[in-house]
Amino acid sequence: MAKHLEHEIDRLKRKILALAALVEEAVAKSVTAVNERDAAAGQRIIDADGQVDAMEVEVEEECLKILALYQPVAHDLRFIVACIRLNSDLERIGDLAVNIAEQAVFLASVPVPTVKPLDVGAFARHVRSMLSGALDALVNVDPLVALRVCADDDQADAIHRETFERVEDAVRKHPGEFAVLTHFLSVSRYLERIADHATNIAEDVIYMVEGEIVRHKAGA
Repeated sequence: MAKHLEHEIDRLKRKILALAALVEEAVAKSVTAVNERDAAAGQRIIDADGQVDAMEVEVEEECLKILALYQPVAHDLRFIVACIRLNSDLERIGDLAVNIAEQAVFLASVPVPTVKPLDVGAFARHVRSMLSGALDALVNVDPLVALRVCADDDQADAIHRETFERVEDAVRKHPGEFAVLTHFLSVSRYLERIADHATNIAEDVIYMVEGEIVRHKAGA
């Protein structure tokens, strides 16, 4: 029984990592589509969203099967519970990548604003670093890396707040560019939400390793 459970957990890990790789790629490509004003690339990301959804369902079914057949306990049980939660976070990140791609399609169709309120590439690099860190923490079972990811979320929140203030200022100065400026604000909001989901994944790693639920704690 133990060997069978170990085999099933290894297979689940591979599926989670495959989904994570797909989601990371979608985020990277959606940001590139915004920066390069590439509507066709944005549309390809939108069209491919079904693949992420299908993999998310497959991972969830795998988790439920392991729970039903093997009734894992202790660390194995925490791992399965963490996988169910982070699987949902990965699927939502995939949705947010699609949302960014939708903004890319729109932004490619309008003139560049007089004042660009967001350095999309810089914000995306920070967010993708958080996501990569969370996934590395999962692969290496490293709660210290997970804690660093949680700490980095404050900077993501700060960048989004600054973007909101810049958009407000730019709209006052260039009211005719309201639509394009608010779409940049949407990109910022979606990136900030991806950072939140990366933080959720990091918190799930901490739970998996230490059995401690750190969500909603002060400073977490």
